[in-house]
Amino acid sequence: VTPLTPVCQEILDSRREYFLPQPSSLPSGDRSCQEEPGEGPGWGKGRIQSPPAPPASQRMLGMGGTTISERCSVVEMYNTDEGRWRKRSSLREAAMGISLTLRGGHGYLRGGGRQSKYAVNAFEVFDTDTRSWTRFPNIPTKRAFSSFVPTEEKLFSLGGLRQGRLYRQPKFMRTVDVFDLEQGGSGWMKMERSCYLKKRRADFVAGYLRGRVVVAGGLGNQPSVLESAEAFHPEKNKWESLPPMPTPRCACSSIVLRDCLLAVGGVSQGLSTAVEALCLSDS
Repeated sequence: VTPLTPVCQEILDSRREYFLPQPSSLPSGDRSCQEEPGEGPGWGKGRIQSPPAPPASQRMLGMGGTTISERCSVVEMYNTDEGRWRKRSSLREAAMGISLTLRGGHGYLRGGGRQSKYAVNAFEVFDTDTRSWTRFPNIPTKRAFSSFVPTEEKLFSLGGLRQGRLYRQPKFMRTVDVFDLEQGGSGWMKMERSCYLKKRRADFVAGYLRGRVVVAGGLGNQPSVLESAEAFHPEKNKWESLPPMPTPRCACSSIVLRDCLLAVGGVSQGLSTAVEALCLSDS
């Protein structure tokens, strides 16, 4: 057995109690998920169908991460017209565990862990047309494995894992920071503690669904993966509980599609093949 590199061991250690010795593998082949119909808000199991043809000139942006031996600084973009990846730029510093959101031709890059191992509070914007970087005011709280959710006017920075010399053990966070896109570079809004997450969590699913910021699953202070889900109403300024995930997981891939938040794969007592969708009503 090939021993793990220090970087890979670091990632595994952050989730070590949630892995089993014999994980299952994800299904292979080109597949896409469509939620099964259900009644009212809640989670539904996905079913596999052939994918539809992609719309013209769609782009996907990838930044940072880790290879088998080190953190990456590369910035690459995939264009569906060309059918391949192209290098577009480089991060100022190699990083893993960052949060990235693509909105209106700009990639918003926040936080993560750099070569120092500890999380940083950097907040930068990458212009995909000019391939240039702009520094925005730093995030108020340093953390990695948090989630970043854009709404029509704001960017929400949610939860995460705080590491540093002040903490002997990593600390899961409830923190919610909000950046007002309309105000540009003027800074982050101060949020009341009543607006923080109900549960401390990191490495979780998050998305913007029917006017609400939704979070689900992840890792927390509990001895197992979280199953809980909650939604924040920006107008009501409060969090409300949602139906729990059928398959509690962390490290999922997620996307909002057809008014549903899809959670794909992840880790739940080993690697998970689960594909589930959360659908909300307007109420």
